[in-house]
Amino acid sequence: MKRIIIPAIIAKSQEELDQRINKVKAHVDLMQLDVMDGLFVPNHSLDFDFTLPSGLKFEAHLMINDPGKWIDESSERVDTILVHAESCKDPGKIIQLLKGKKRIGFVLNPETSLERIRDYLREIDQLLIMTVNPGFYGSPFLPETLEKVKEARKLRPDLDIEVDGGIDLSTIRKVSQAGANMFVSGSYLMKSENVKQAMLALKNELEQGR
Repeated sequence: MKRIIIPAIIAKSQEELDQRINKVKAHVDLMQLDVMDGLFVPNHSLDFDFTLPSGLKFEAHLMINDPGKWIDESSERVDTILVHAESCKDPGKIIQLLKGKKRIGFVLNPETSLERIRDYLREIDQLLIMTVNPGFYGSPFLPETLEKVKEARKLRPDLDIEVDGGIDLSTIRKVSQAGANMFVSGSYLMKSENVKQAMLALKNELEQGR
C-alpha cells in the first residue's frame, strides 16, 4: 500500500493560502486543506471564497458544523472530501452525495470510537484518525490514538488510513507501524525552513521503520 506524506494548509486569506501552497507544492503529490468555521473548532481557516491552482491534488478536511452545505457549494474544487463523524448527522447521505464523484472519507476525533462509522467502512475510500485535538498547528500528539489506527487496519486491511496531528520525526514511524499509510504533517512541514529536507527526513523515518 502506497505511503503518502501530506502537508496541511491552514490559511485565513487568499494571500496566505497562495504562500503556503507555493512553499510545499514542488515536494508533494497531495495537500490537505483545513476548512474551519470557528464553531466546530475554535479557529477559522479557508472560510472565504478561495481559489486553487490547477494541476495539483487537494483533499478538504471539513472541521465545520455543516459539511453538507460546503459539499454542495465547494466540493468541485477538491479531489477528496473528509467529513468529521461528529458533525455528520447522516453519514449515508454524505456518501450518496459524493459516491462516484469524489473520494470520500470520514474523520474521527481522538475521543470518538470507530463504532461511530463502522457500518460505513466498506463504502468509503479513506479514514482519517485525528492524533491530536483538531484546530491548530502544533497540538501535542496523543499516543492513545494508535490503538484506533491498529483497530481500523484490522477491520479493513485495504483502506487508506490517514493520521493527522503531531506527525514529525518522533511520531511518523509509530503511526506507520500501527497501520497508517497516509501522514498529514502540519507544523513540522509548514514551519520548516527547507521543506525538501524535512520531507526527506520524514520519508527516511518511514523507510527505517519498515
